Amino acid sequence: MGDGTHACETLDSSGFDLSACDTAALAQVPPVGVFQASQREERLLADGGTQADFSAVGFMLRDDGGTSTLAGQALVTQETVDGRFFLAMRSTTPPMNTSIALAGCQAPSAGVITGCFVRCTNNAPRRKGTFEAHRMTWPQGAPESSGGLQLRAEAHVALGMPVDVYVAKAHAYVVSVNKQGKTGGLTVFDVSDPAHPVFKTSISIPGDSYWNGVWAQGDALYVASSVSGVIVFDITQPAEPAFLRSLPSGLYGVHTVLVHGQRLFATANEGRTDIFDVSTPLAPVALQSIALPEEYSIGGPHDLFVYEDRLYISNAQGGYSIMDISDLENIRHLGQYAYPDVYSHHSAVGTFAGRTIAFEGGEFAASHLRVLDVTDPANIVKIGEYRKRPVTSIHNLILKGDRLYIAWYQEGLRVLDVSNPTRPREVAHYNTFRETDPGRTDHIFQGAFGVRLPGDGHIYVADAPRGLLIFNEP
Repeated sequence: MGDGTHACETLDSSGFDLSACDTAALAQVPPVGVFQASQREERLLADGGTQADFSAVGFMLRDDGGTSTLAGQALVTQETVDGRFFLAMRSTTPPMNTSIALAGCQAPSAGVITGCFVRCTNNAPRRKGTFEAHRMTWPQGAPESSGGLQLRAEAHVALGMPVDVYVAKAHAYVVSVNKQGKTGGLTVFDVSDPAHPVFKTSISIPGDSYWNGVWAQGDALYVASSVSGVIVFDITQPAEPAFLRSLPSGLYGVHTVLVHGQRLFATANEGRTDIFDVSTPLAPVALQSIALPEEYSIGGPHDLFVYEDRLYISNAQGGYSIMDISDLENIRHLGQYAYPDVYSHHSAVGTFAGRTIAFEGGEFAASHLRVLDVTDPANIVKIGEYRKRPVTSIHNLILKGDRLYIAWYQEGLRVLDVSNPTRPREVAHYNTFRETDPGRTDHIFQGAFGVRLPGDGHIYVADAPRGLLIFNEP
């Protein structure tokens, strides 16, 4: 296919040699839909070897008069007729001129396109390699749901893009991030009758509305803000959260929050985990901060889980860290599980047959569910895995008994039987992603984000852009 170098300047298919491509198969690909693609680039190393780097990109092709996009930018070139498949975008946002071109060459199965890509900066190739793109429709022949999962209710969230939900006092608290010019914030629903959620109020603070995580303890609601850190609301009146204070966490705020026992854990975007005493929920008291060496925490702590005096930290590109927090004055790093090209995102931990097992999910390219035996943190062993399409990512996990509930972006809600952790088995699903939903984009972060099981017999999911989805718990 050639390396696509000249495509940086021309932004048309003449920059690639497509003479050996399967035009007949490409002609059968409808030029419409939302696609996610994994990109693979091989780089020569100083020792003569090669290193494969992975990245992700999405594109959306429209036939309804709307704007077709690649990487969120309007296409400047679209050649999708007569067996050709070529897309290109150019972003002229200062200080650099960036462009991406994708040249399809094969269509090995329905909804799948493979080919070459080039990413350019100021008309010079910066990265180039191959891609595999999948259309984000439901897998061929797959039903909307299985395993008895039924959608009981759906409630629109007007603020930003909904990304997390917590249920307390018969109310669902949905937080949203800023997206596509829409301000994020907090939206509250009365779910005393889960089949008929009732909107109660929404809260958004000008200049401080990128709210990515939420948790409740007693009369307190804790919201993770990328600006002001942890925001504390009084929910004595659950339908009317009252702002009390924020717990500052540096210049870049907090990404996620978690409460375990009487401790609040917050992942600060400056690269540490802050711990607070919330024995008096409305008056948190700072206890300790954990900052790992950069070799363990590249990208900073993204999310976390606490189990039996151990803190499990998902460190973005740094991997999965296990900390002993039985004594906050003597916190110890017990072990690390790292792997290339996967963004360590979230986990859930439990005991199976006397062993401590972690279910760990990642984002971006090559992401899937990994099952780790972490009984001995100094010797973490991967004992199983579970995969969906190679271009979709996991967001949040909830472990309840031997069932693992996964908010899997475009794969929707997935329920796995993990009674045998070495062989996770899907027992239920609900495809929440629909290409035609208003507000859908080509971004990898679309679909099911947050999932909660509050114990009322229902599953609550925050879905972008559908809002709050409520399912029965089968």
